[in-house]
Amino acid sequence: MRTDLNTLLTALYVKIDDHLGRPSRMGRPPRLTDAELVTLAVAQALLGVRSEARWLRFVPAHLPGAFRYLPGQSGYNKRLRAASPLLKRVIRMLALDTDLWADTTWVVDSTPVECARSRPTVKRSALAGWAGYGYCASHSRFFWGLRLHLICTPAGLPITWALADPKIDERQVLMAVLDHDPEVLADRPGLLIIADKGYASRELDRYLADRGIRLWRPSYRNRAPHPAQHLLKPVRQLIESVNDTLKGQLDLELHGGRTIDGVTARIAQRLLAMTAAIWHNRATGQPVTRSLIAFDH
Repeated sequence: MRTDLNTLLTALYVKIDDHLGRPSRMGRPPRLTDAELVTLAVAQALLGVRSEARWLRFVPAHLPGAFRYLPGQSGYNKRLRAASPLLKRVIRMLALDTDLWADTTWVVDSTPVECARSRPTVKRSALAGWAGYGYCASHSRFFWGLRLHLICTPAGLPITWALADPKIDERQVLMAVLDHDPEVLADRPGLLIIADKGYASRELDRYLADRGIRLWRPSYRNRAPHPAQHLLKPVRQLIESVNDTLKGQLDLELHGGRTIDGVTARIAQRLLAMTAAIWHNRATGQPVTRSLIAFDH
């Protein structure tokens, strides 16, 4: 099987269409099916076309015959904003279809998702009350928006994720995410989570220990070093590499969302694009599991 965009989109469409089956709703079926909508959204993220209007002009010229029908910009935007549950469902479905899902080592971190810069934009934004001000230590700057809390395998396969106000403690978000999605902990004896120093907390340690989960993180300077300190740094760099893929190749920070539904759908769209690439690369035996090079042109 070749590794290129057309092959990935074809395999992805067939996989989603088989998974969804016939629509259960009554009435005339939509001209653009849910499977086609998700495939179209993945292609947009992989090719890095952020403008929806430009994307719908781009498809007929560069992917002729790939989609029988394309909606207008407004229709595509409405369908995509309403498709967040579907996108999350497909992310999980593809993740479960890889051998990476059974990995008993996870890495966890959060990264800023900026939603506005100017003060007037912040004051009139529909995200007010959901987004907020936070501090990005890696760039030494404040931002207004959300934080993406991502749990993934060392290969970068998303296990579960959440968007939260940057003022909410990372440790509280991690516990809330695991409580909200307890299925991810099923059949994982000896699960190990690797995090940074920000996840130091007795409450979190007790929470994870009660569920049979180990948490490794670097020690503070005034404490005894972790026995596996020399192993933590290389693994910790993996989550930074995943965030770099999301931001550098999938334009996570340039999502363009202006509402809660819009931001959620666009973040899910990018996570799905990365998951689809990992799924396809794993199935075709590619040497680099998270490589997007074959699909971004």
